[in-house]
Amino acid sequence: MVDQDQQPAIELRGLTRRFGERAALNNVTVQVPTGTTLAVLGRNGAGKSTLLRILATLLRPHGGEVSVLGERLPQRAHVVRSRVGLLGHEPLLYRDLSGRENLHYHAQLHCVAPERVERLIEAVGMGKRADDPVRALSRGMVQRLAVCRAVLHEPAVLLLDEPRANLDPAAVELIEPLIGSGNGHTRVLTSHDPGAAIEDADLVLGLRDGKAAFVRQPGEVGAQQLRELYG
Repeated sequence: MVDQDQQPAIELRGLTRRFGERAALNNVTVQVPTGTTLAVLGRNGAGKSTLLRILATLLRPHGGEVSVLGERLPQRAHVVRSRVGLLGHEPLLYRDLSGRENLHYHAQLHCVAPERVERLIEAVGMGKRADDPVRALSRGMVQRLAVCRAVLHEPAVLLLDEPRANLDPAAVELIEPLIGSGNGHTRVLTSHDPGAAIEDADLVLGLRDGKAAFVRQPGEVGAQQLRELYG
């Protein structure tokens, strides 16, 4: 359950973002208390990835108010950027560098000790392939490295866009300790599996055509709400 007395780690008030004439997000309002998980559901094109990119400071809102960890966006994006980790559809890794080289590069950017890179590589089972160029790796292996990159600097907020994509069950077990709910992160996640996302969440935001169709506790999201959202 969400503790309503907690200070929100993420707060959106009337968030709007347009692409040309189309509103990808339209007047979205939600609060995410610290240490909780928000599942964002909706069809392709509903605005899920756009929301995560705004929270990651990669896109600027066109209207409304956005704050992450008490910092307003986009005004304080330079502060927020170092405190969030994004796992998106793109791995954000250089294809001609090895996984190890990529992670050490990001470690230098965030002033992270090299030892953490090596611990993460081992944690996701990439010790034997970490020196191969990223372009030579399978999509599942690249996803494991992207998880390492996202959590490398121990962010307070994790933004997870289909985090288990391209992973077999064994790989999911390896990454779960890094991105799961037991680490104290505030998380915002999307998933192609609404049922699994709801089970993993403390709060659920349903997006339809860029608008908030509902903001509910997981136990309040039933089959009827999902049919209306995806229908």
